[in-house]
Amino acid sequence: MLLTDVVTALGLQVLTSGVDLDHEVRSGIVCDLLSVVLAKAQQNDLWITIQRHQNIVAVAKVTSVAGVILADGIIPEQAVIDRASKEEIPLLAAKESSFVVSGKLFALLSSGEE
Repeated sequence: MLLTDVVTALGLQVLTSGVDLDHEVRSGIVCDLLSVVLAKAQQNDLWITIQRHQNIVAVAKVTSVAGVILADGIIPEQAVIDRASKEEIPLLAAKESSFVVSGKLFALLSSGEE
């Protein structure tokens, strides 16, 4: 499923500008420990977190995730958004908790498997 379709289906707010949302999303990872994300995230995962500092951009870049969903209505500082835009990392915001967002993402991605 394309990231743009996930954004629409989950009602996510796109925080970064000029980023490509036409890449594949295959799965997801829900974690707030950067070391665990570095060890376990796979290319084309969507990372769901409540972390909002600059390091999320670096971790997203290294792991080649499809994007980062910030749950619980969290919006990072503009400097983080600007850095993510520069690095072409989609930062997305969700009002719901990580639990709810991950459940919706799982259902959405599972519905496409047949």
